[in-house]
Amino acid sequence: MTAIGIHDLELATAHHVVDLTGLAESKSIDPAKYVLGLGQTEMSVPAPDEDIVTMGAAAALPILERNGTEGIRTLLFATESGVDQSKAAGVSAHALLNLPSSVRVVEFKQACYAGTAALQSAIGIVSRNPGERVLIIASDVARYDLDSAAEPTQGAGAVAMLVAADPALVEIEPLNGIATADVDDFWRPNDSSTAIVDGALSVSAYLDALTGAWNDLAERGGPGIDEIDRILYHQPFTKMAKKAQQRLAEVTGAQLSTALSENEASVGRETGLEMGSRYNRRLGNSYTASLYAALAALLDHDKGLAGNRLGFFSYGSGSVSEFFTGIVQPGYDERRDAARAARMLDGRAPLEIADYRELHGAEYPSAADLETSRVTASPFRFAGIRNRARRYERS
Repeated sequence: MTAIGIHDLELATAHHVVDLTGLAESKSIDPAKYVLGLGQTEMSVPAPDEDIVTMGAAAALPILERNGTEGIRTLLFATESGVDQSKAAGVSAHALLNLPSSVRVVEFKQACYAGTAALQSAIGIVSRNPGERVLIIASDVARYDLDSAAEPTQGAGAVAMLVAADPALVEIEPLNGIATADVDDFWRPNDSSTAIVDGALSVSAYLDALTGAWNDLAERGGPGIDEIDRILYHQPFTKMAKKAQQRLAEVTGAQLSTALSENEASVGRETGLEMGSRYNRRLGNSYTASLYAALAALLDHDKGLAGNRLGFFSYGSGSVSEFFTGIVQPGYDERRDAARAARMLDGRAPLEIADYRELHGAEYPSAADLETSRVTASPFRFAGIRNRARRYERS
């Protein structure tokens, strides 16, 4: 059987950043509630001329520069913060990236799980024709009401992946475990620009989904917990990964380390929890991109992974979840550059809290023409709205 998986992977984020210690202090809240309680230190915030399309195209551009477009006949765009109810955001990204007209484009939506849905679909396409490659973009902006409990778990980011036969980074194994349940833990109605979340229910639904997906994988003959070297989780906030690790340890009976920082004592087998949280801790919640931002962090910082089996838990509220595995390929570390992500995260422009609050309240209704101010340093920008259609351009 031909090995299929992630051949290349790239991360992008927004222009601005909000320091969560400053946000907490502006509300007379102990910063430890955010930094330790949630496991978050920063959150990315888009500039007026940024959105999921510009971030997604920015993530995909380096992949195309490194690998070219030959064999790419599909672009799958995963998001839960779509900019149009009909037209796929990927069509706009397709134009910005100058992809050939012979590339089909589809948008995937099922909360944060959509990135994994796109990955599994891409594997199916490549398995049918191993000469094809599929470009995936998972891009999101997490927005909640100001002064709500969920506000410090906002964020923005995008991950692009190239799925191919004989992948250079991670071969995705065929067995998976799935759990679906109809639960109102998190959703965003069509008439709302911010999401609605029941925090306590969302945590319990996530953990129950993890149990269900793991048990389904085990029943289907998947690898045992002792055969999985590193485990990556969807991270709406990084402390959620710690809770998930605790639940998986309970379900499997394994002794797994739950240390989420380098300063925290590690008890039990190390599975990369801290390394996999390094980017999400600074990005905030990136929804569909979150799990794969964790993969990028692990590949960038763990240099002894070749031949290791990774476990992936993907969760999308509402809810659909999946636990699957993959094998890290020899030479993966030669294709990764942790300094690239560090420059991107360190290069974000800090926002004062008053400016952040003003930017948060900005709305862009399609009924009126709009020209956005030029702010982003990204290769691409959202130029505004004309004749009720969103317009994009190269910066």
